[in-house]
Amino acid sequence: MVDIGVTDMNIKNVLIYGAGMMGKGIAQVFSARKDITITLFDIYEIDAHTPIRRSLEQLQDHGVITPEDTEERLSRIRFTTSLEDEGVRNADLVIECIYEDMQLKQDTLALLESVCRADTIFCTNTSVMSPTEICVKLKNKERFVGTHFWNPAHLIPLVEVVRTEYSSDEVVEEVMDILAQVGKKPVLCKKDVPGFIANRMQHALWREAISIVENGIADAKTVDDAVKYSFGLRLPQLAPLENADMVGLDLTYNIHDYILKHLEDTHAPSQLLKQLKEEGKLGFKSNHGFMEWTDEEIEKSRSSLNDYLIKMLYPGNQS
Repeated sequence: MVDIGVTDMNIKNVLIYGAGMMGKGIAQVFSARKDITITLFDIYEIDAHTPIRRSLEQLQDHGVITPEDTEERLSRIRFTTSLEDEGVRNADLVIECIYEDMQLKQDTLALLESVCRADTIFCTNTSVMSPTEICVKLKNKERFVGTHFWNPAHLIPLVEVVRTEYSSDEVVEEVMDILAQVGKKPVLCKKDVPGFIANRMQHALWREAISIVENGIADAKTVDDAVKYSFGLRLPQLAPLENADMVGLDLTYNIHDYILKHLEDTHAPSQLLKQLKEEGKLGFKSNHGFMEWTDEEIEKSRSSLNDYLIKMLYPGNQS
């Protein structure tokens, strides 16, 4: 069983604005603390508890939590469609999780600032958009940071806390602290740059992977296998810069001096990617992307991801 004990924290009331996939996952994250009440807001009446229950029951099935834990966590997650709700007006921390639309995010945060207390901390969950630009309509910009949760939010430990041009040290520290308290691995992105930290690295890898296929060096399945059965296998234990130190920076320099000129460095999406998009080959949603997928293969890929993550994150809890 995983439980987060009570400590002397100022954040007791958390508002998750937007009850989509990420919002529900983030609500589940904060439910790990018994001293926190979570208000999940959406403009539509939806059944938010059932998907959260399914995620918690998956943890039950792996022996990570008990049925009693599931019920107790669900009891602390409230749902509302009203900005007049006490959970909205009395929020200590707001995490906005709406659609990736700049003006919509700006307007929503400005509205929430007019409703919430003056000392409320505001965060935006975005994977690519500039938090500095998102907070432009806020009056108290120093009380705002970016928080990039990774999907599935209730399992991936990393949260990138993105400092804007205005974020105060105190707010950054408090957000980092509460995220650690609910079991996340917060990392600080010191500069508001496109892609923040992890997505910059991830899409550099994707660019090279697509280039290898586009240039006929290997097919898509081979590229994925090459990642899964080599450096991808050891990445959780041996990340790039530790690996560079391990093999020696002199060797790393010599390798880069030879190979970097041969790697993909285009600043636009691949022509192969553009062609597949124009042909309607969009991946799982069309059963054909870089590879062809049956409905059964798609379901297996999706369902096995959470099982894999749970087994990796909670190896001692497997039943």
